[in-house]
Amino acid sequence: MTAPPLPPARPFLSAPSLPPSSSVHSSRRDFLTRCGGGAGALALTALLADTARAQNFSQNRRIDPLHPLAPRQPHFRPRAKHVIWLYQSGGPPSMDLFDYKPDLFKLDGKPVPDSIRNLKDKVGGVFNSSKKELMAGPWKFAQHGRSGQWVSELMPHTARHVDDLCFIKSLHCDSSNHAPATYQMNTGVILGDRPSVGSWLTYGLGSENQNLPGYVVLFQVGGFGGTANWSNAFLPAAFQGTKFRHEGEPVFNLKPPAEFASTQRATLDLIQSFNQSHRDARPGVLDLDGRIAAYELAYRMQAEALDVGNLTGESAATLELYGVNDANKPKAMYGRQCLLARRLIERGVRVVQTYHMVDKFGWDGHDNNKAYAERNALQTDQAVAALLTDLRQRGLLDETLVVWAGEFGRTPMMQGNGGRNHNPYGFTGWLAGGGIQGGQSIGATDEIGLRAAVDPHPVKDFHATILHALGLHHDDLFFEHNGRPERLTGVAGTARVIPRAFA
Repeated sequence: MTAPPLPPARPFLSAPSLPPSSSVHSSRRDFLTRCGGGAGALALTALLADTARAQNFSQNRRIDPLHPLAPRQPHFRPRAKHVIWLYQSGGPPSMDLFDYKPDLFKLDGKPVPDSIRNLKDKVGGVFNSSKKELMAGPWKFAQHGRSGQWVSELMPHTARHVDDLCFIKSLHCDSSNHAPATYQMNTGVILGDRPSVGSWLTYGLGSENQNLPGYVVLFQVGGFGGTANWSNAFLPAAFQGTKFRHEGEPVFNLKPPAEFASTQRATLDLIQSFNQSHRDARPGVLDLDGRIAAYELAYRMQAEALDVGNLTGESAATLELYGVNDANKPKAMYGRQCLLARRLIERGVRVVQTYHMVDKFGWDGHDNNKAYAERNALQTDQAVAALLTDLRQRGLLDETLVVWAGEFGRTPMMQGNGGRNHNPYGFTGWLAGGGIQGGQSIGATDEIGLRAAVDPHPVKDFHATILHALGLHHDDLFFEHNGRPERLTGVAGTARVIPRAFA
């Protein structure tokens, strides 16, 4: 039997048909009715789009609570598989390192030009807490590599790699205080209550090695604000950063006493059976799943984590390259951290973050900027360059995104006794490897290095670019929390991948 023909399709939410305009006068009520219907259609379309996105994301990011680090497919073909973030705590002075400003040298000791001082509403209180005189650094700049990028003589080792580096010279953030700015650079907001970049990446992609954490942090003194900088926050607990020590056993108490080693597996199985019964009676409590998974991960880590920290298999040339045995202890420590970062990435860890701050100050040179800049450059330059060299030699640079940035920059005006104050209005970070187009600078600060003046990029753009390198669209990576989709980059549509960053 043939089915009867379907009636003609009607337009979705179409307005009721009206006589020709020549035979009817539109009333105010008719006008508002039609406008209301159109607005409703637009709102419904947006809701349907969000629903489709949520359904697709849910299908792609379903997490096995007992195997939360299982590898997951990215949204699109990634450029990189891993991230090493070389976090520079305290606020490096961009104009003394990578942001060459000839006018700053010409104006050294003179007042800030009126053309910039009149923009006071756009650069906040930096004029209130700094002297009026500009201060150029005493270090010479020179062009390096085929690309001719300008680098200070403070960074001679890094300078040899400029053709691999993409400098973002127009970053800006929302706070001039260390902890809030550090939170924003690491979590996207200044409040310290959101998941870190590393947590988002492991939530989105899992990790390649199930015997090690997916996200590892290495430091002697962590970033301002402490553990909130590598927290999982409302994400499942398995995605929190795990601190490894850079000397000795990477994790305390990883090995059981010898007398208990033979019964360890049976003991753990019994504990896990109790834990699972407890969890089954409390569905939806993500921390319980995380604790169960953490017990298993700790058990699996006993052999592999200990191997990561054992550098006896590294050649003498490699140890010398990183400066691991340097007489300068902070320099040797940072060299070891960078070497461990390579070893962890080599073993499939998704994200490694090193914090350079051997004391409570780091790059924070409010007084005597010369001493702070020279000390920190000496402690980091060789190890950073060694890491880039080592990754390239081992064929790992193309699949590893290397990130260099701190929480903000510093002012070109003098503060205190030859120091520089915090500057959130314009500073430099750089990216390398992982599909990045090296040998270029994107954006620019003004003529004295105070404010992002050309192609400014907020921190959320920096984060969107990191996610993009690993095949994740920043708007499509979210987690439902308290009835709303939370993202690293905030409200959908407000961040962008930095143009020209990728080859």
